[in-house]
Amino acid sequence: MLAKKVFEFVYNKIDSTIVFARKQIAFCFLFFKRKFKKLKRFELQRKIYTVGFSIGRKTNCVRMQVFFAKKIFKLNFVKSNILVRYIAKELLLYFLICFVFFFVVFFVNQILLLAETILKKRVPVNSVLKLILYCLPNVISQSAPFATLVGFLMCLGRLVTDNEILIFRASGQRYSLILKSVLVMGLLISVFSFIMNDYFLPIGTLKYNRLFKQIIVSNPAIELESKSIKRMNDSTLVIGNVNKNNVSDIVLFDSEKNGVQRIIMAENSDVKKSSAPGVIMQLDMNSPVVLSLDKSEVKNYESISAEKLRLNIFEDSIISSSNGTSPREMTSWDLIKRIKKMKQENSSTKKRLNTFILECNKKFSVPFGSFFFALLAFPLALIFGKKDGQTLGLIFGIILSVLYWSATIIGQMFGIRGGYNGFWMMWTPNFVIGILGIILYIRLKKK
Repeated sequence: MLAKKVFEFVYNKIDSTIVFARKQIAFCFLFFKRKFKKLKRFELQRKIYTVGFSIGRKTNCVRMQVFFAKKIFKLNFVKSNILVRYIAKELLLYFLICFVFFFVVFFVNQILLLAETILKKRVPVNSVLKLILYCLPNVISQSAPFATLVGFLMCLGRLVTDNEILIFRASGQRYSLILKSVLVMGLLISVFSFIMNDYFLPIGTLKYNRLFKQIIVSNPAIELESKSIKRMNDSTLVIGNVNKNNVSDIVLFDSEKNGVQRIIMAENSDVKKSSAPGVIMQLDMNSPVVLSLDKSEVKNYESISAEKLRLNIFEDSIISSSNGTSPREMTSWDLIKRIKKMKQENSSTKKRLNTFILECNKKFSVPFGSFFFALLAFPLALIFGKKDGQTLGLIFGIILSVLYWSATIIGQMFGIRGGYNGFWMMWTPNFVIGILGIILYIRLKKK
């Protein structure tokens, strides 16, 4: 009886599967039959218009030639438009997949950075979520260019491997038609990334800094890390072990304007929130020792010891020493106006002016890197993607992304610290990628 039931169960399952498969096959047959009829009708119309144009040419009938030429052009335009939309859809799909990948990578990196300074200090969850939200514009603007490069390389590599590009070429389509789709998609992604980088990023940065300042004021121990050295404006703080609001083995090196070096040491200190305006925290030191050294007379020094000492740490020494808005908190329009004003007044140093110029160019160069990546991805995928182009596209994309990211970081370092021209430091990686893409495209056209 058991065997009979098992047999009936298996037979019913197989029968239902066959019925389902027949329905799917019938549906697919009807679908492709309609498509074939439509394609046949399209080709038949084209042949009729071609014959009509030939008759008009032989009979020297200008009106007839113009009439059928317009019809043929319209059919060719519809055909090319279908191909452009198909390629654009494929590029968008691969871009979105790679965008999610890079978004997760940069987002996790941001979470880890917050975990070092915020999460381990037991900051309220609501504040942490807000900080993460304010970081999202930066993550999105960073992810878009790299997702464009990797996604387009993988997509075009797959089209080459599956011989779809070969079919496009055999049907009489030029490389310029495919390149047009790639560049348009790259330009649209660049515009989207620029909006995030130019409008939402300054807003997020402003709100992030304000909230971070509030968190520090409410919980000053966040700024103190165990066994670390914290450099402030005119002083350096050497920190021992930090246990909640208690710090052991703390040393402060402070320099006064008259050249006197002051060293304050304490075995044990309590970190407390201060109600005094401008004071971010106070350190109640137990059994402190204060040494005062005169640099002009090294042999002479003063030593002071006490049971208690209260040391006030001001906001400007930790959060910011300037009252103005940083370049990262401005839009491109505000930066351009500020740069013009700084050049006219000639009151800022060359290094500070170059920092503003560098940040202004960065707001354009990083988002529009997507366009240059699209220009490079097209010939690169078509030349090297004949065998397993999707995998090669992923490998090439990640390698080029790392190199581009490194070049951008190095450019910022040379621009800010070395004082090199901010325009060239930010745009050189894009120009190199664009020139390489043009060279590869010329090589592809010659083939």
